[in-house]
Amino acid sequence: MTSRKTEGRGYMEEKEFQIEVDDLLPLRDVVFYTLRRAILTGQLKPGERLMEVHLAEKLGVSRTPIREAIRKLELEGLVTIIPRRGAEVAEITEKSLNDVLEVRRALDALGAELACERITGEEIRELKKACEDFEKAAAGNDADAIAKADVAFHDIIIRAAGNQRLEQLVNNLAEQMYRYRFVYIKEEEQRGVLLAEHREICDSIAARDVVRARNAAKQHIDNQQKAVIRQIRLEKRK
Repeated sequence: MTSRKTEGRGYMEEKEFQIEVDDLLPLRDVVFYTLRRAILTGQLKPGERLMEVHLAEKLGVSRTPIREAIRKLELEGLVTIIPRRGAEVAEITEKSLNDVLEVRRALDALGAELACERITGEEIRELKKACEDFEKAAAGNDADAIAKADVAFHDIIIRAAGNQRLEQLVNNLAEQMYRYRFVYIKEEEQRGVLLAEHREICDSIAARDVVRARNAAKQHIDNQQKAVIRQIRLEKRK
């Protein structure tokens, strides 16, 4: 497999993007979702230049939908436009991380509290199954599968909370959280910690222990925050 050198930071490697096919979406949206997913999952890395010609060639489209997608990604904070340099994948900074996780910590703590009060017997069984599914995914080395299993676990808790406004707020943060989550789960040594945290959250909600569940939810986010900050600082030293 070849690679194409770019100006500035490093190389833009030849990447096999999985096109987000949807016959109901216009081409510009298909390109947008494809590039966004590549950024969120780390296929396109922070600081990597987004060359319109190169991306158009890889995706088999003209430069126009690429340009439109890059503009939308800039509005979402996933891409930075640098004068006389062009577009780059936005860096994951400590400030952006803290801004998102401070809000998510509060929402998850509330979700855990409400779930303790409102979760049904069927939802408890679903949560335990999701915990088992996450454990199976973590035993493999497919980061995308692990991330999806993690999202599924937390989605059950938020739904069980029975608060539509809370669910909307969490969903609004979902894409940004996915990027930080992906950085976290790629560290294999963190997966044992994640498993223990999921079990503690699951067990405390099943026991309807509000204080324990709230604290477990907060600790889960705190540990993610520390791990991603550590990774950010390591990347800066390279």
